[in-house]
Amino acid sequence: MVESALLNDILRKANESDASDVHLVANHAPMVRSHTIMQPMEMPVLTGEDMWRILAGITNEHQRRHFEQHLDLDFSYEIPGFKRYRVNAHMQRGLVGMAMRAIRTKVPPLAALNLPEVITRLTYLPRGLVLVTGDTGSGKSTTLAAMIQAMNERYKKHIITLEDPVEYTFSSQKCLIEQRELGADMPTFASGLKHALRQDPDIILVGEMRDLETTALAITAAETGHLVLSTLHTVNASQTVERIVDMYPANQQNQIRAMLANTLQAVISQTLFRRVDKAGMVPAIEVMLCTPAVRNIIREARTYEIPNVIETSRSIGMTTLDNSIAELYFNGMISREDAIAQAAFPDKLDRTLAA
Repeated sequence: MVESALLNDILRKANESDASDVHLVANHAPMVRSHTIMQPMEMPVLTGEDMWRILAGITNEHQRRHFEQHLDLDFSYEIPGFKRYRVNAHMQRGLVGMAMRAIRTKVPPLAALNLPEVITRLTYLPRGLVLVTGDTGSGKSTTLAAMIQAMNERYKKHIITLEDPVEYTFSSQKCLIEQRELGADMPTFASGLKHALRQDPDIILVGEMRDLETTALAITAAETGHLVLSTLHTVNASQTVERIVDMYPANQQNQIRAMLANTLQAVISQTLFRRVDKAGMVPAIEVMLCTPAVRNIIREARTYEIPNVIETSRSIGMTTLDNSIAELYFNGMISREDAIAQAAFPDKLDRTLAA
């Protein structure tokens, strides 16, 4: 793999506008997403030949064969000393397109992420399953990386991460950290997780519980005394529990509810907002902690009661998404329009903000 001078020029200019994502499509000028807003760059239109040259310049022979066979390719790209990017190359209208997400090379401390204090407390857990959920681009990877780094600075343990691709790169401090990338270091998450259990880990990060086999292995790892961190593309704790249960055949769902009730420690659900007080983004967070009441709800398939339990358990660190959004609004961080647009219960939040 070699560098692409054209691509590097685009990425360096995109960085000047604090772009989180760069989109390259043949017959269009490069586009960037900066603080949720898409806008064109003041650069020439990319031709189909430009896009093929960029792809050829930043991939190896194995990756190019994969792209030719599947017409999609996920990988990472780094400009040494500058930035790393998570890349998806794909075909659209017979021509190459790319979506590139900037990855921060330095792991931010938890204290800098405007997260509830309870998230820090979760990094002291000795075992169990902690899930960080939310839409694509909601900051899940950043939250998980900050949690891993907090443990890296505190414990003398063995941490294994399974990622697609490796995003933040860690330097082993008190912990020994191994990072394995899908495709380069393991064929599937399930395979990586199965073998990780034989590698004497204390803490395992699974990039995403995207299928039944991976999910089952993650729950088993948590059951056997490991701390397992992972993500799901769900928007709240109730949906997260149901998504996991629904992965299983109907005749196994009671059993998995019991296993999940025993192993799940917390669900953190994130939504990112554009700040109005200064440049940047800020997360609104729903936090569900697995108290005895929550464990009974999961075990007895009464997940519809979870929102009420969260609402009435604020004193121990739980919070609903709408309460978190309201706090951001009253602190002058986000606009009323954005707050209501992303609320779980817009009408109720509208009344709260008007009070």
